[in-house]
Amino acid sequence: MVERILKYTNKKVLPQHYFFSPEWIVLGVNNTCNLHCKMCDVGTQSLDTNFATNLVGTTPLNMPMELFEKIADQTAQYFPKAKIGFAFTEPLAYPGIIKAVEYATQKKLYTAITTNALLLPNKAEALVRAGLSEIYVSLDGLETTHNMIRGNEKSFQKALEGVRKLFSLPNPPKVSIVSVITEWNVANLKEFANYFKDLPLHEIVFMHTIFGEPAIAITHNKIWGKTYPATESNLDEVTLNNMDLPLLLEQIQKIRSENYPFKIYFSPEIHDLKNLETYYHQSGIILGKRCEAVYSSIMIKSDGSTIPAHGRCYNLQVGNIYETSLKEIWNSNVFGKFRKDLRDAGGFLPACSRCCSAF
Repeated sequence: MVERILKYTNKKVLPQHYFFSPEWIVLGVNNTCNLHCKMCDVGTQSLDTNFATNLVGTTPLNMPMELFEKIADQTAQYFPKAKIGFAFTEPLAYPGIIKAVEYATQKKLYTAITTNALLLPNKAEALVRAGLSEIYVSLDGLETTHNMIRGNEKSFQKALEGVRKLFSLPNPPKVSIVSVITEWNVANLKEFANYFKDLPLHEIVFMHTIFGEPAIAITHNKIWGKTYPATESNLDEVTLNNMDLPLLLEQIQKIRSENYPFKIYFSPEIHDLKNLETYYHQSGIILGKRCEAVYSSIMIKSDGSTIPAHGRCYNLQVGNIYETSLKEIWNSNVFGKFRKDLRDAGGFLPACSRCCSAF
């Protein structure tokens, strides 16, 4: 309770110097993906957006193991309670993923992987042996729907095979499923949740579509374009008007009315049609209170460059791990000014409105 009050005060009074440690060190360990997701700029090859640039815009293609070890060493030294998040672009396609998890485990660091799980069947056993703490598997519907969205006719089957293999092994990591709500799966969310009742999952997270509309980017750039330029994002094949919002609300209510053997939550939690319409059709209206991710996370790309929070943030260089320590980067002048600007703007900038960290 005391720490929470102190953190809140720090964010309000002196955001340019945050006295608490990050909770997550998010890694972009590679710049390639083996699927072609319809709601992702990388999958649709819309590579000029902030999101795509953050994920696939650096060289080398794969983070050198020496760099990863440097990051792990400094995390253990400065922020030993922080979790290492292998999140971008597809960590299981990173050639060094097993060695990296092993090294982090030796340093007594918590490790988590976010993955489409196409390669999980072949890597599950090695990941468990390496000491992986947690895994988030991205599934956007049952077999037919997911495979269509992801552009691979075997992606659902492979992911499920990998998940079941994890559970067949001694001491598996904590397993959760993350599902993005889109126009293609909105009718089947409850069916999806019911399908996994026989698995000892930690949780299922339903994420509302994350996007940046062109008009919002224009509005944002009139004010912040020189400092924190924004682009549209993740709308190349997504049509927001195709989302059946009454049906979505019905699915949410049905899921909420049933008991599951694991936690289920929605991001953001929306329980009425008015706010669903606001979320999907009035993205200039911000629903959250403030960005917490800039106080909990930092992302390091394959070339050692760092940005605030994670891949959906602005492509703002707050330092490079080759040149500056992780501890110094966490409170660098650039990062500190960004936190202060967010506070002074009311918690968010205009282009933050439909980021996953806005809730």
